Amino acid sequence: MAILSFAKPAHADFRICNDTDSLVGASLGYREKGEWVSEGWFQIAGESCTSLIEGDLNSRFYYIYAEDADRGGQWRGDIFMCTSEREFRIVGVKDCFKRGHMRTGFFEIDTAGRTNWMVRLTEASATGDSQ
Repeated sequence: MAILSFAKPAHADFRICNDTDSLVGASLGYREKGEWVSEGWFQIAGESCTSLIEGDLNSRFYYIYAEDADRGGQWRGDIFMCTSEREFRIVGVKDCFKRGHMRTGFFEIDTAGRTNWMVRLTEASATGDSQ
């Protein structure tokens, strides 16, 4: 008797895992049709993961900024993009203040051209320095 097993195709995406006990709000920056785009807030419960982009990744570089909603820690870097206090999708990175947004430092993720990627946010890395 033969047993056939069919493997499901791998699911490619960009995931963030929150390894803290706190709720985290995350923002994502990327290039789309030649323009910089930043969007957020993605809510990630403590000790869980969520996909910010589902499907194959189209860019090599992505940018993340995240905040610990309970304790106030941040995961940030020195690549500046626009954010807002409420849910947002902002095209462009120039003149954030003039356009009514905040200017926020994101850290860079180099996926090296892979079609999927996972970032882990830990309490130890929530010092305000880039990852």
